[in-house]
Amino acid sequence: MAQQHIVIVGGGVIGSAIAYFLAAHPHFDGRVTVLERDPTYTHASSALSASSIRQQFSTPVNIHMSQFGFEFMRDIHQHLAVDDDVPELGLTEHGYLYLATEAGAAVLRDNHLLQKAEQVNVALLEPQALAQKFPWLNVDDLALASLGLSGEGWFDGYGLLMAFRRKARSLGVSYVQADVQGFAHAAGQVRGVSLQDGAMIACDYAVNAAGAWARPLLTDTGFDLPVVGRKRSVFVVSSPAQTPACPLIIDPSGLWLRPEGQYWICGLPPEDDSDDAPLEVDYEQFDTVWEIMAGRVPGFEALRMQRAWAGYYEYNLFDQNAVIGAHPQLANLILANGFSGHGMQHAPAVGRGIAELLVEGAYSSIDLSPLSAQRLLRKRPLLEKNVI
Repeated sequence: MAQQHIVIVGGGVIGSAIAYFLAAHPHFDGRVTVLERDPTYTHASSALSASSIRQQFSTPVNIHMSQFGFEFMRDIHQHLAVDDDVPELGLTEHGYLYLATEAGAAVLRDNHLLQKAEQVNVALLEPQALAQKFPWLNVDDLALASLGLSGEGWFDGYGLLMAFRRKARSLGVSYVQADVQGFAHAAGQVRGVSLQDGAMIACDYAVNAAGAWARPLLTDTGFDLPVVGRKRSVFVVSSPAQTPACPLIIDPSGLWLRPEGQYWICGLPPEDDSDDAPLEVDYEQFDTVWEIMAGRVPGFEALRMQRAWAGYYEYNLFDQNAVIGAHPQLANLILANGFSGHGMQHAPAVGRGIAELLVEGAYSSIDLSPLSAQRLLRKRPLLEKNVI
């Protein structure tokens, strides 16, 4: 791709991962410009994520992306160090623990068969074994649990974003503060990226990595991307409870929780899951969160909220999976959208894959084609059963 100019809209973790992998590709000698409207990342999903990684998915492509992502983050000092500045993500490998009542046990068993076939280190636990392993957990209503034994955990998501950005800039990527309006195109090709001030930045390829704000940018491109911003509140709580070796727990109610230093963080999908709700913490939801947590871990009856924040999921209404690859009508516009809560963990694989697609013309590591926009046009959803 000699001297070609690629413009990436969105400088969050997805856009910055793409920029890094492009700049680091041995056969790319063009230019990369990243346009980010808010370089402070105040409202960016990347900065507000709970930043966890799992392999317990129900689709092979998501499993493969997580497997690469975990290995990449474990060896991040080899990939993203800049001179003596070595990133430290605090990668904690305590696994995910999915809990199921009788109603959800069959799904866990089906997922387990797929996960084992894809070399995921995961175990099914009956209630008695679960109680022995985590005696602080109430298992009375449970029929089955699935525990990730390795390759799952949590990390510093903002640190990953900054490491990608710093490394990309050291390799010559330009970051520009700009408010993007859309994509200028003619004769089936993107000609440039249009800015709110009326200016246009010409490019040979454009990438839409604008997260929860991606859909409006495609308004006049002939493709309605079914991706919206769904607000999620995250609560930081303290308690005298002791939860040794605590994994990230996914309760049958939809509540999730995990330790964070001397505290725990937790969240619950809202009952009214409306699109593009104001980015404000739903404090009224905490009463429900508290009730569920105390029922699952009796020690959490003595619980105090220390602080909270809210961030957007870029939620794919069609099938809760990412849309990755070429725009259906504009071949030189690449989409990287709709990750529905697992964009942070999949950023390394997406960055590498899109760099391969742009430089080599095809995916050469993980085949991301099941996530192409064509499945939306054909109305063939790639459903993910393990949506959090």
